[in-house]
Amino acid sequence: MTLLELSRCYEEAAELLRARLRQLRQLLAQTQDPEEIFQMKRRIRELTPMLTQMNELAELTAHYYDRGYWRSDKYTL
Repeated sequence: MTLLELSRCYEEAAELLRARLRQLRQLLAQTQDPEEIFQMKRRIRELTPMLTQMNELAELTAHYYDRGYWRSDKYTL
């Protein structure tokens, strides 16, 4: 598997996370139950950093070999 192919996998995973977060936010707006609100907000807080990381990794793997591409220090050794 090449890094470009891996990038597409990260993009697909990010899209699934975006869809789930969208769904949770819609449900959150519709519910009144404090326990459900707490659980949904907690899940949103857990998924948001995952989405950020998926987006970062998709970008990194898509452009890893591009000349002049600045790589984040977060993902370098």
